[in-house]
Amino acid sequence: MTDTAWDPSQPILDIDHLSISFFTRLREIPAVMDFSCKVMAGESMGLVGESGCGKSTVALAVMRDLGKNGRIVAGSIKFKGRELVTMGDEELRGIRGSEIAMIYQEPMASLNPAMKIGAQLAEVPMIHQGMAQAEAWALARQIVADVRLPDPDRILHAFPHQLSGGQQQRIVIAMALMSKPALLILDEPTTALDVTVEAGIVDLVKDLGHKYGTSMLFISHNLGLIMDVCDRLCVMYSGEAVETGNVVEVFDTMRHPYTQALFRSIPLPGADKNARPLISIPGNFPLPHERPKGCNFGPRCDYFQAGRCDAGDIPMSPVPGGDRHATRCLKWTEIDWNAPPAARVVKTKAPIGKVVLKMEDLKKYYSISSGAFGGGTAKVVKANETLSFEAHEGETLAIVGESGCGKSTFAKVLMGLETATSGSIMLFDENVQSTPIQKRNVDTVSSVQMVFQNPFDTLNPSMTVGRQIIRALEVFHFGADDKARETRMLELLDLVKLPRAFADRMPRQLSGGQKQRVGIARAFAGGAKVVVADEPVSALDVSVQAAVTDLLMDIQRENGTTLLFISHDLSIVRYLSDRVLVMYLGHVVETGTTDQVFNPPYHPYTEALLSAVPIADTKVIRKRIVLEGDIPSAVNPPPGCPFQTRCRWKSQVPGGLCDVEMPPVRMLGGGHQIKCHLPEEVLSQMEPVIKIAAE
Repeated sequence: MTDTAWDPSQPILDIDHLSISFFTRLREIPAVMDFSCKVMAGESMGLVGESGCGKSTVALAVMRDLGKNGRIVAGSIKFKGRELVTMGDEELRGIRGSEIAMIYQEPMASLNPAMKIGAQLAEVPMIHQGMAQAEAWALARQIVADVRLPDPDRILHAFPHQLSGGQQQRIVIAMALMSKPALLILDEPTTALDVTVEAGIVDLVKDLGHKYGTSMLFISHNLGLIMDVCDRLCVMYSGEAVETGNVVEVFDTMRHPYTQALFRSIPLPGADKNARPLISIPGNFPLPHERPKGCNFGPRCDYFQAGRCDAGDIPMSPVPGGDRHATRCLKWTEIDWNAPPAARVVKTKAPIGKVVLKMEDLKKYYSISSGAFGGGTAKVVKANETLSFEAHEGETLAIVGESGCGKSTFAKVLMGLETATSGSIMLFDENVQSTPIQKRNVDTVSSVQMVFQNPFDTLNPSMTVGRQIIRALEVFHFGADDKARETRMLELLDLVKLPRAFADRMPRQLSGGQKQRVGIARAFAGGAKVVVADEPVSALDVSVQAAVTDLLMDIQRENGTTLLFISHDLSIVRYLSDRVLVMYLGHVVETGTTDQVFNPPYHPYTEALLSAVPIADTKVIRKRIVLEGDIPSAVNPPPGCPFQTRCRWKSQVPGGLCDVEMPPVRMLGGGHQIKCHLPEEVLSQMEPVIKIAAE
């Protein structure tokens, strides 16, 4: 178990020609093939790629945790010079958790709900190092302070359910660091978190990596996050590494068509839904047992050459002059990497029409009891406070804010799933504020539809795709007979760019992006005029996101649909939206056109949101503003301005006004409004959060 044989100038993790398969009763399914990767001491390596490309499988192989039917069929994994593939269980137990630790995507999966946080943390050094209980608790307290959690003593005596998602993830990171591991594997550790919380976690992971000298294997599909955290990256596609190298080098001088296609499908600054639309990757990701011959990416590649790219296995080729830069492409020296994309089509801007939806002073309060079994004094949750805005025909209005700010509550009220406490909702000149969905007429219900976040939960697993769409048409009384409804169902599949043959498929036979398209087809079955899209692409891969967002835009241009786009991903919001509404703790704190909201002067909360968004562009300079603390409770909001507990500009307001008085809504010109006490001269001095560096 001693490290004396390991030379720190050698890789701490050396994966060499690794192949992993899963064995079912029918066949062997190769999940990872010929994968090589080296992580040096103190280095952060990012693994990037679409869902199903084998990123997590590689991580689980390093932990030797592939389950009963997963097996390493070739290659080697060396940790500090020791071979993990052939290592016995006893020796593995000594390494796992103490020298190699792993942080998973969902923090609650790693925490015991029945144990206090302190006991769970102290358990790690007590088991791995035989540390005394008092000493282990003292170490736990120190590491809780290291992961920047407030009031460590209270946290140690709390149960997991008493912490927010961001706090839970910090505890999981603390637990992984308790035995000061040499290698930390992070599998999508921030996917379920808000961008503001994500920014804090990312900074924390980087700082702790430097403090403890920990090497990292960071798995993510978010290229901006990889740029923030990692020194090097490895791009994976369908079980293979297709490009690897220094992060900046790969981002600026990519040498594989898949890496290029990934960058063309993400909304970087400068992308525009009309002038410079995103380019989605054509075709679909191959299933593990249906991979093509030769290059796995061949069928989707713009540079594919039959008889050459599909002739045989393609090795990794070093890129001369690079920092350990290599690519799995035969044609990389022949491609003009600076040529503009041929596939980009400039689209006409949809005309903005009359007002179709107008909300005035909308309030939604929930009454909850404080007792465990329904007794105790009643408390009020102020989910939405004096919400006022309007949306026009053919317009995309984005609604942004952290979890718990009231975005989804507002959507439920609009849909009629909840009724508002007060205020008015004018929908096509009809006030539907107090009309629940059961009492709305069919025309109203069909004209306002919703596309949900998770396409897996919204489809009936026992019904074919065609039947699910026809069912929606029946509910909306569309068509005189079954033949008319079937024709319309096929037209809807055309509308969402799915083959008509998919009508006979079951949901389990569809990918995530295809399921989301079925959800969109169903939403438009009744000729929807207003569509509420609640995080419709956050569960999808970046390449699929581009296709789904452009599909929504195409349908909007064709039908003049009003799209209310609820999201916390400000990159997509900047690309898609005409106007933006920023919410915080039930209040609208800023509203304006996309250009107004993304350029100073900002509301201090908008400024923090923009600075937290990871951007996969080496030319972008971001001002870093990490918000301290969590969103206050809607049951007990702070007095005065709702944002005052986290605002970095508060000291600029004279007389402590932020602490005692709700800010007024101020007009900044051109329909741009903010709810803030900051004096005019301070607002005028605000600098942009995101700048493009001069060439």
